[in-house]
Amino acid sequence: MKIKFPQLLLSGSHKKIEPILFEWLTLVGLFVFAAWLLGIRGVWRLLLQSDPTGITMVILLIFVIATIWCGNRSRTLHMQRQMMEQAIANPNDPKSADSWAAEYWDGLRANPVDGSAPMDVLSEKTHGAHGTAWWVNGLQLKLGLLGKVIGFSMLAMQIGHMQSFDQSQAQEMLRDLTSGLGVALLTTMVGLVANILLGLQLTRLDRFADEFLAQAQSHGLWIKG
Repeated sequence: MKIKFPQLLLSGSHKKIEPILFEWLTLVGLFVFAAWLLGIRGVWRLLLQSDPTGITMVILLIFVIATIWCGNRSRTLHMQRQMMEQAIANPNDPKSADSWAAEYWDGLRANPVDGSAPMDVLSEKTHGAHGTAWWVNGLQLKLGLLGKVIGFSMLAMQIGHMQSFDQSQAQEMLRDLTSGLGVALLTTMVGLVANILLGLQLTRLDRFADEFLAQAQSHGLWIKG
């Protein structure tokens, strides 16, 4: 029995929707649990007290805001995927008429002069906002490196201001010297960890958006065919 290409596309179009919003909620739950463990062990107080520049606080604030944005983005993509599945199963459903996929298919039916325009518009909706989020993710790493530079600069200035070495003041001098080193290491560590964890969320969003785009395009080929 031969299977036509449009039928093959339709047979593979009804896939189980990946629970991206549930995955994000699970990941956030792990973040909250880890933050609680670090809090009861005094790690947060140590981080904030050891960084007089405030860069650590800025990195943490950016990470929290970006994580909330990832949750909202996960919700949007999940809803759009559900609406696309409903539109494929029931093309006459008015609830799916305003979905990204429905607008893309309507653009294909209009047969525009620029045939790639509908796909460009859909790609911008599914992936456009992620570019800014990836820039923010890189900003965390850059802030960590900035803290490293500031920390080593503080260390160099403290060494330069040393006039003489008095054994009675050795403990105080070592404390002043290690403060700059602490800023350098802590801000770099926080920036790296935040970059990795936010990058994990953004990679998952990109992958889900890629699958959404591929399925919308597959159904669009059936429409054009």
